[in-house]
Amino acid sequence: MNPAPDRLRQQWPWLLMLAPLLLLPVGRSSELPIAVMAVIALAVALRGRMPWRDPAVRLILVLFACYWLPAAISAIAAVAPERSWMTVATTLRFLPFGLFAVWALRAPMAWSRLLTAAAVIVVLWALDAWLQALTGMSLGGPPEQARISGVFGAGNLKLGQVLATLSPFALLAARERFGRGGLVLAMALLALPILLAGSRAAWLSYALVLVILAWRETRKARHFVPALAALALAGAGLIALAWQGSLRLDARIERSLLALQGTEAAVDEASAGRLRIWRTAGAMIAAHPIAGVGVRGFRYAYPTYAAPGDAFVDPATRTGASHAHQIVLEILSETGVVGLLAWLFGTWLAFRAWRCASVMARSRALAPGLSLVAMCFPLNTHLAFYSAWWGLLFWWLLALYCAALAGEPKAAIATGAASA
Repeated sequence: MNPAPDRLRQQWPWLLMLAPLLLLPVGRSSELPIAVMAVIALAVALRGRMPWRDPAVRLILVLFACYWLPAAISAIAAVAPERSWMTVATTLRFLPFGLFAVWALRAPMAWSRLLTAAAVIVVLWALDAWLQALTGMSLGGPPEQARISGVFGAGNLKLGQVLATLSPFALLAARERFGRGGLVLAMALLALPILLAGSRAAWLSYALVLVILAWRETRKARHFVPALAALALAGAGLIALAWQGSLRLDARIERSLLALQGTEAAVDEASAGRLRIWRTAGAMIAAHPIAGVGVRGFRYAYPTYAAPGDAFVDPATRTGASHAHQIVLEILSETGVVGLLAWLFGTWLAFRAWRCASVMARSRALAPGLSLVAMCFPLNTHLAFYSAWWGLLFWWLLALYCAALAGEPKAAIATGAASA
């Protein structure tokens, strides 16, 4: 008997699940493996092989409904119906993709390899960013003038937010394989690229991840407080060191310090104009409280609700800022109270699934779950969750989380099916 086909059957699911992450810096190519997995899931369902009774399948179905139904409802009276209905149609791909993850990732060995491979990818991106910071060379080309851009390239400044969001994969893998020393080394390895990438949202996301992991390591206040102080001291030292040697970081910190002046204009400048965007989002919410202006319709509604002279308004196209830059304001402005209630219900279900899961399932789900916390933390600024690129990463993490929490080994599923 040739063992090669058996090995391939065991490995292709997790390799296919890894492909969107691997291709994330390469434009829209990450959509191809998503489409392939969606087609496979539909074929599996049509052949009656989808485990519909699996709690993970039901969790995916409900969480997708919490994400998709508010978008569909918002499109009914959207300010840009074509854009909204296109988004509603294209986001349907995430449902069969999520079902594929639950169906395919049932072997325990697949989880170990997938999580390790994801951690390796994050580390390689961080090393590439170090190389760019030190030499100006990178797989993504030269850096952008104001920030390092790493493998994502100067035209796609998402390095900091992606590294901060995915940092739990690298940090937890380092902790498991090399102990606390490995965890500390991994923290330092990721810190400088995230800092020099210049995204203040990424700084906050990474700080949140480190605080949560510090609590996980200590568990008690008398140990947690010194650990937190050590992290703060190390972070301050790194910022001071980088500040002196990096014009890129200097510009970002100088802009941030403008907020200390306390004036509205200074705070708006420090937030890169987000105060204006949030004020405009508030006006949209007041005018469309139930179902919003329509998913992805923010830029088209923006000129109507913006203050006179708003620099984000393009007179030629009559569009404005692309999204609200904050998850709660994005949901409320584009999908209204209906959307916010649905997202809150989905969040509650996701936490409930965590609480009900076994210790082994929680161990598998920890990295994607912590990444989702960093990605969705409401006291931060965000990319658009209904956009093609950020939405894809969001659903990649969410699919992993659901599959990890409720997935069981194949033998257990077969035994359960036979007994039924």
